[in-house]
Amino acid sequence: MKSAVVKTALMASVVMMMGGCATNALPPATMQGAIVDVDGNYIYRIGAGDVLSIFVWDNPDITGDYTVRPDGKISMALTEAVPAAGLTTEMLAIKMTEILSGYINSPKVTVIVKQASGTLGEQVKLIGNAVTPQSIPFKQGMTLLDMMITVGGLSPYADGNNATLIRIRNGQKRHYRVRIEDLMNDADLDANVDLMPGDVIKISEAWF
Repeated sequence: MKSAVVKTALMASVVMMMGGCATNALPPATMQGAIVDVDGNYIYRIGAGDVLSIFVWDNPDITGDYTVRPDGKISMALTEAVPAAGLTTEMLAIKMTEILSGYINSPKVTVIVKQASGTLGEQVKLIGNAVTPQSIPFKQGMTLLDMMITVGGLSPYADGNNATLIRIRNGQKRHYRVRIEDLMNDADLDANVDLMPGDVIKISEAWF
């Protein structure tokens, strides 16, 4: 009898501990809005996997294409690893000029994004009932139609006309209803919308 009571008490303690652990929720991921200029135009930020063309005038030995490493840095001759992810090309050019000034007289640096992946926070993400839900790098002028073509369209059970576009602007999260079924099945271009960096599109399953 005593052993049964002890066993029951131990099991209750384990359940309580498990329940206590389950209540400890992780904080939500930080979602950054896009960088825009004074006119509201999108400014691209360098991300891991980007291929950068870096021109150092009159210095062909270090001029070339550089891939941003998974840790967000680039490796060049003369310098240690240089943080690049999250910067604009102008910001990186200024940083490279400052660094190279210790090795070269009055360096002039130009940075161009040759192949873009973008920061993870700026990629456009589609989740739910599409043929191939995925994240894709944002490109200037990207629309909902472009995204749906990339993911292969709606799945057979998608509630396309009640999809949700989630957007972070000025630190505020907003939800917008989008009519993907009308866009894809009826070519209703009024249902097409412009996308912004970091947009998340959620397509739920239809209830029949």
